[in-house]
Amino acid sequence: MTKSDDRGLLTPKKREFLKLAAVTGGTGFITSHAVDASGTDIKPPYTTPFVEPLPIPPIKKAAAATLYPVPQKEAHPDEAGRDPHQGWEHWPPQKAYVIDVKEGWHYYHRELPRQKIWGYDGILPGPTMVAYEGEPIVVRYYNNLKPDVNGFGSPEISTHLHNAHAASESDGYAGNYFSATKYGPTLTRPGFFYDCHYPNCFAGYDEFPDTDGDPREGLGTMWYHDHRADFTAANVYKGLAGFFLFFDKLDTGNENDPSPTALRLPSGVGVYDIPLILQDPKFDSGGLRVFDQFDPDGFLGNKFAINGKIQPYFNVASRKYRFRILNGSTARFYHLSLRYKGVDKPFQVIANDGNLLPKSVTMTSFRLAPAERIDIIVDFKDFPLYSELFLLDRIVQDKGRGPEAVLSTTGQQLMRFYVNRTAVDNSRVPTVLRDLKPIDLTKVTKTRHFEFERENGVWLIDGKLFDVENPTFKVKLNAVEIWELEGKGSWHHPIHIHLEEGRILSRNGKPPPAHEMGRKDVFVLAPGETVKILIQFRGFTGKYMMHCHNTIHEDHAMMLRFDVERDG
Repeated sequence: MTKSDDRGLLTPKKREFLKLAAVTGGTGFITSHAVDASGTDIKPPYTTPFVEPLPIPPIKKAAAATLYPVPQKEAHPDEAGRDPHQGWEHWPPQKAYVIDVKEGWHYYHRELPRQKIWGYDGILPGPTMVAYEGEPIVVRYYNNLKPDVNGFGSPEISTHLHNAHAASESDGYAGNYFSATKYGPTLTRPGFFYDCHYPNCFAGYDEFPDTDGDPREGLGTMWYHDHRADFTAANVYKGLAGFFLFFDKLDTGNENDPSPTALRLPSGVGVYDIPLILQDPKFDSGGLRVFDQFDPDGFLGNKFAINGKIQPYFNVASRKYRFRILNGSTARFYHLSLRYKGVDKPFQVIANDGNLLPKSVTMTSFRLAPAERIDIIVDFKDFPLYSELFLLDRIVQDKGRGPEAVLSTTGQQLMRFYVNRTAVDNSRVPTVLRDLKPIDLTKVTKTRHFEFERENGVWLIDGKLFDVENPTFKVKLNAVEIWELEGKGSWHHPIHIHLEEGRILSRNGKPPPAHEMGRKDVFVLAPGETVKILIQFRGFTGKYMMHCHNTIHEDHAMMLRFDVERDG
């Protein structure tokens, strides 16, 4: 439990507010200026497509000097309250990073007004973190957001490293948020901070105690975002999201690596290894961004942005690229393809939810739910020089509850690729990628069933609202369990589980498709669908969460706390 006195918790009064807002629909469209933006017929200004270059978020550099106060196992007196760092002695940090959470200004498009955003280091998206197996780090998050919010969002923050194998106190628990105001409203102290310790190890450390865990549990494309209870949707939409990329002895990030174990995938973060976050901001008729905190179904935008720019272009060389595609939208799904002269062209899928697949899969399109990631390899050598290709979305979705079953025939162009040069290419795409641990159902000790439903306008798991102070259940450390996730009603729910990935055993009793046969941390439930997964929580104890990653559903209490204990 955090010890910070200024930590706002989910009181019964706040829960009643959420219930009322969900039932009434609220008047929740909010912007930085006063506007009545209720309704779905807002027509934003026209923006010329493919005139903005694709921004590449900068790679975050480690701090050049020792941080002061010096990071330590116990929370420093000037730090937001937290539990002691687990594994501090075994994984002492080798590097430290400082991220300043603050306001910034952002242009989504040259034809729209400048917008005020919240950002990690004041930019949207935040800087890309690059980490390596066997190199533990500390990331110090300073909260320099102003306490007097003008518009939507909460200036209290809790940063979650999504898909990380991290201890509870560094996981970004929704109730562990803190503000920049340490001593109350009259004695503000900007720069109140929180240290997260990321061991950058593999899961399975208990099984392999003389190593950094099971290398079959390697991670890849992760992302960090705000997870403040009740305001995750608003704070992430306002800009608090960024990539966190992880490399190891297999996926080394070096296509020229001479090691026989290196995959030699297209490399150079921001060069031939490109992270892409897809979002759908909404703008009013004046071109200012608006947001609806209280639409119980989920919030949809009216423009499409990649890395913070509306319909950008990206000039590429005639060679292989790795694209790490993240759905960072609040509620919108995507069905993506690479279209050339009216035809969807094949590419190689190598990872799902940041985890390398056992084998690459050739596909021509894929669906991506909120918070899902997928890594694809595109070889632009297959296209003539000076070719134009488009990242196309064919989803049909006009409600936050989820997409229609039928795809659009024409689709929406999200980004233009232009093959404008040649380049040396020493990369490859091996057929075999990362081995998977064999599934052994004889080790299962418990089966749990969860129902995700809506009742009286409120989102629930097993009929209950999120209780920040008390666990719904406890899990024994290292226990192997089966979790059955059932979606009730006519809504889609992308369900995210913290700390560990799971393996899909079945969807409505059928095996998963090839691109879902690896480890996943987001499990998409179509209406009436039941997904059965195998999961095991290893390495760390404490409080964790499972929730819908339609972040409006999450903020309206479709989340639960479970505790991992040694004697759970």
